Amino acid sequence: MSLENIKSDRIKKLQALKDREIDPYPAKTGNHLPIGKVLEDFENISKSEESVDLAGRLKRERKHGGSFFADLEDESGLIQIYFKKDELGEDLYREASDLFDAGDFVKVSGKLFATHKGEKTLLVKSFCLLAKAINQLPDKWHGLKDVEERFRRRYLDLAMNKEVFERFKKRGEIIKKIREFLEKEGFLEVETPVLQPLPGGALAKPFKTHLNALDMDLYLRVSPELYLKRLLVGGFEKVYELGRCFRNEGMDKSHNPDFTMLEFYWAYADYEQLMELTEKMFVSLIPEKEIEFQGHKISAKTPFKRISMRDLILEEYKIDIDLASKEELIDCLKSAGEKIGDDIPGCKIIDEIFKTIRPRIIEPTFVINHPLEMSPLAKANPKNPREAARFQLLIAGMEMVNAYCELNDPQEQAKRMKQQEEHRGDEERQRFDEDFVEALEYGMPPAAGFGMGIDRLVMLLTDTPVIREVILFPTMREK
Repeated sequence: MSLENIKSDRIKKLQALKDREIDPYPAKTGNHLPIGKVLEDFENISKSEESVDLAGRLKRERKHGGSFFADLEDESGLIQIYFKKDELGEDLYREASDLFDAGDFVKVSGKLFATHKGEKTLLVKSFCLLAKAINQLPDKWHGLKDVEERFRRRYLDLAMNKEVFERFKKRGEIIKKIREFLEKEGFLEVETPVLQPLPGGALAKPFKTHLNALDMDLYLRVSPELYLKRLLVGGFEKVYELGRCFRNEGMDKSHNPDFTMLEFYWAYADYEQLMELTEKMFVSLIPEKEIEFQGHKISAKTPFKRISMRDLILEEYKIDIDLASKEELIDCLKSAGEKIGDDIPGCKIIDEIFKTIRPRIIEPTFVINHPLEMSPLAKANPKNPREAARFQLLIAGMEMVNAYCELNDPQEQAKRMKQQEEHRGDEERQRFDEDFVEALEYGMPPAAGFGMGIDRLVMLLTDTPVIREVILFPTMREK
């Protein structure tokens, strides 16, 4: 039967229910037990012969004469239910058998028993429809040929692929653990604007919009950084925000235009202390001290390796970024197979060289002390003023964390922002934010700041190679 005919048939059943004055979409469900809890305590409940109420979605019907079996599934588990004509009577049995379909949500009441094959089952004594489904669930919802539809219709992906459902449950658990860790460390969760008059806090191309009420252009935030640092000026000492950020850039296996970012700021701390706290956080998220990601066994034992960006590039390409000319850096990048324009700033060339090395860094590694020009919001390293007191944590070839000692000198910050403004052709530049500089003029304590992409973290902890697989509704091209 075609999908159109199936839908037409179900709509007829829907009308038949209404003709019998049965509400196919009632507002009230009533009390019921989670299926998972019933399965866990099945032996005790079945021995008591108490009536059990369950609610969920019907899956996989099997009809045999006067017997109608189906699987009933809720978030916690799946159990077989049994509609029996001799138990329900002719009319009620026909109502369930003729009018219920896989995909419908129902509530059932009855007694638990185990079949002769040992399958845990509920013998239905009474039932009611909670929601009639008029589209048929797909029999199979997997494989490369369906990957685009899985993302477009994630609700079906979740309904039909248990491993996808469990992955997003784990995502929620990971975020919960992060909050618990930060709150235990004394951090306060806050919220800052998503719509900002100037994009700032990261070198990224923003999305632009317009607010009609005030007739002003606004930007979707690329980072909450500059607002969180304003809170340090106001007297907060440990703040964090978990929320969506937006960057109008390319899409690949580790980038999506909107993504979830964790940022926190810690007054009176430096980036050395922040590396220690980062290690502590990852240990709390990986208590078994080892994970597997795409065939790699990755150790989470501390301390993590530390290497400066200068030494990393020197090891890989035998070029000293402190001494090399711009032409030598361009030649190095070209020798790595990358195409580049001659008008690109020197610091961006170094970043592009670094990106060619990044995929080969598998074990947790702090790459520290980036060139200062790459870090317009970071303090200089007191041991080498050409470097930033900054680190990135790389794991499995991905940048997991970006962090640094926050620049709190208002005059130096203004100077750096104005230098960035000179690159007007570069839409990723840090804009001059006069209001932020004014806030710094009132005094901001020394602080360390931390940013981490939650989606990449979930990829790592669920062994998932593509970012769209860990975002419930990833950005998609129109059909």
